[in-house]
Amino acid sequence: MALVVICGQPCSGKSTAAVCLAEALKESESKQAVRIIDETSLHLDRNESYATMTVEKNLRGVLRSEVDRSLTKENIIIVDSLNSIKGYRYELWCLARAAGIRYCVLYCEVEETHCRKWNEGRREKGESTYNDNIFEDLVRRFERPDRRNRWDSPLFELWPCKDGIGKSSVAIRDAVSYLTKKVDSTSRDVKILQPTIATQNARFSEANSLYELDRATQEVINAIVEAQSQAIGGPINGIPLGPGLPTIDISRSVGLPELRRLRRTFMKLTGQTSLSGRPPPSDADSAKRMFVDYMNRELGNIA
Repeated sequence: MALVVICGQPCSGKSTAAVCLAEALKESESKQAVRIIDETSLHLDRNESYATMTVEKNLRGVLRSEVDRSLTKENIIIVDSLNSIKGYRYELWCLARAAGIRYCVLYCEVEETHCRKWNEGRREKGESTYNDNIFEDLVRRFERPDRRNRWDSPLFELWPCKDGIGKSSVAIRDAVSYLTKKVDSTSRDVKILQPTIATQNARFSEANSLYELDRATQEVINAIVEAQSQAIGGPINGIPLGPGLPTIDISRSVGLPELRRLRRTFMKLTGQTSLSGRPPPSDADSAKRMFVDYMNRELGNIA
């Protein structure tokens, strides 16, 4: 039904705001099913998750994948994380658009000095906190949301230091109203994102994520590499992949770089449009069949 992105500096009250919003939604007349997705729910440590740029990028990928799997037209997903990179908020907005649901951003506006005090206060209480160097780095790289950007709109601003955080907060009340208001032909203040052809093709289906396609094609590559190592460079015919799946026929030795290039090209073609007039793969076996057909055709053409 909706995707809510909680945004703010570290230790700005985001988690408290997420809980208050979830409780307010559950108590509303619509009685919506709500789920909060954050680092804690995925058993991730905040300091380890932001230790390096690579680890942080992986964290965003994990959160994004979990959001993608969880979005439906019947529930409300709240992403409780820093969500400090505007490009990442755009990616989340694209997921909401592909799902055809509502989207909004709840921004906890807190001065950096207050965030530092709250972080130090948690440390004195023995609670989970950010290390000083990680905290300063996150504060420095924070990209403030701008309601003029479609991926930051509608934007509900919460001022924890001035107004506190509670279900009666104006921003939370406004967000609940936006997320639960019934939409009809006369509604103008609530926007339900509409999927485009591009987002529908890229999404495939709930059961077949990009991860599944990646894993299926990698298993085919591994099977080819293993068969070639046993054949010691000779031609290979009929590499098996499993019951009900086609075999791979290779008339010459194919190096790993070439196999990887073919795999990347296949995944790009599959993500952009259907391959050879077929619909996108709906499961791992379908992905393997399409990839094997593609490999047999490509290797046959260049052999």
